[in-house]
Amino acid sequence: MIEGATIRSVSVDALSFTVHEIGAGRLVLCLHGFPDTARTFRVLLPALSAAGYRAAAPVMRGYEPSSKPADGDYSMAALSQDVLAIANALDDEPAHLVGHDWGASIAYAAASRAPHRWLSLTTLAVPHPAAFAANLAADYGQLRRSWYMYLFQMRGMAEAIVGGEDFAFLRALWRDWSPDYTPDPSDMAALFETFSKPGVLEAALAYYRTAFDPAAPRAGESAAIWTAPVAAPTLGLTGERDGCISPDIFTRSMPQAMFARGVDVRRVRDAGHFLHLERPDEVNALIIAFLARHGKHRE
Repeated sequence: MIEGATIRSVSVDALSFTVHEIGAGRLVLCLHGFPDTARTFRVLLPALSAAGYRAAAPVMRGYEPSSKPADGDYSMAALSQDVLAIANALDDEPAHLVGHDWGASIAYAAASRAPHRWLSLTTLAVPHPAAFAANLAADYGQLRRSWYMYLFQMRGMAEAIVGGEDFAFLRALWRDWSPDYTPDPSDMAALFETFSKPGVLEAALAYYRTAFDPAAPRAGESAAIWTAPVAAPTLGLTGERDGCISPDIFTRSMPQAMFARGVDVRRVRDAGHFLHLERPDEVNALIIAFLARHGKHRE
């Protein structure tokens, strides 16, 4: 699925996660978002390997039948717990953490709940969730961009719309979120294959439903994790043409007060939401330079 990568399975309690990994050295764990797959890091992982890192991209909870929880728990507490368990299974030394979209949201939470575990945090396209939520209500343009989140609360209807017409809805999201980008057909094929597997579409929508539901499992624990400051030094990357989350609200939602060891926000020109695929050379260089400043390679 990712050229040069090996595939392994990691067990977390009763769940099993597929992990794509390549290279040797300090671990860099890369978390994908929605609507996407671990293949989204097909360019970044080899670049990290060439720079002397061991790069790994797990398939996130519910994006394969083997990691669909019987209790339907897609809380931030559970999702961040998965990340910590996967990291511990791969390497017991502090690692770097990278996340895109929902993977970014989960990465903030994982960095907050286990500050000793991470040398650095890099997030793409999605700002700190607590700050974003605080800024959202006053930003009409962003409310319009976030319309799909409200659609996803409509059980049954959302599944029919998102899954209908050969996933035309997902194609439209990619076009809207990265308006100047033509996705690689193999990326789209992998995406549709993933969302065609039993339970994956329902799991992906459950991320959004759980986040909006104050009565969801572990809601209080999740809120505490999500609103906690991030201890790891953080790099936040946003595309100037992102149609999902505007670069302006991204920047406002990365306040220094939320990042105990500082945050560096960069805008990537001529890029949208999938900036790591649209401008891979620039994004890879920014990430690798940031990692080099915050953790030596393993000898």
